[in-house]
Amino acid sequence: MNQPTKITTLFLDIGGVLLSDGWTLDMRGQAAQTFDLDPVQLESLHHQVFATYELGKISLDEYLERAVFHCPRSFTAAQFTAFMFAQSRPYPEMLALIRQVKAKYGLKVFVISNEGRELNEHRIQAFQLAGLVDIFVSSCYVHMRKPDPEIFRLALDMAQTPVEQIVYLENTPMFTRIAQELGIASILHADEPSTRAQLASYGLA
Repeated sequence: MNQPTKITTLFLDIGGVLLSDGWTLDMRGQAAQTFDLDPVQLESLHHQVFATYELGKISLDEYLERAVFHCPRSFTAAQFTAFMFAQSRPYPEMLALIRQVKAKYGLKVFVISNEGRELNEHRIQAFQLAGLVDIFVSSCYVHMRKPDPEIFRLALDMAQTPVEQIVYLENTPMFTRIAQELGIASILHADEPSTRAQLASYGLA
């Protein structure tokens, strides 16, 4: 019987896998309520500019100027930024699981994520992700974002790992399908127990 190919590298997302998402519809709704903003206007302006922020082409200050501070406000950009940052929460069970399999099997860990620079760097520092992740293929650094297949191809080039030795953890079905089209085995993450079981099926018990 053929032995399964040894997995040497994990690709994974941050938001929805290791941590909560960074700046969701619900979070923006809470911000609108907290800061007395028009939620419809905030959502419209957010969608016009946020992808540009995630691509690393504007700063967080520029995003806020266009989406929030386009008129005088009774609060500061620093206060709004602190609110944004405070929305991020860790998923301790998933962080522990990835630490365990990385240490046990000597895995390389690559993040492939859509995140703006300042929010990304806050999350890396606040939740000590630099001690877990070897390479951050973050949209703000590489100026491309999922669902663009090129961000996955770039990660493959950077990893220099045979594709059959990689498993990708992601909570967005479209992104797992794109990775699979490139030959990357993918686990659609729902919760820690099911992901732990699926990793075990790839030899990462």
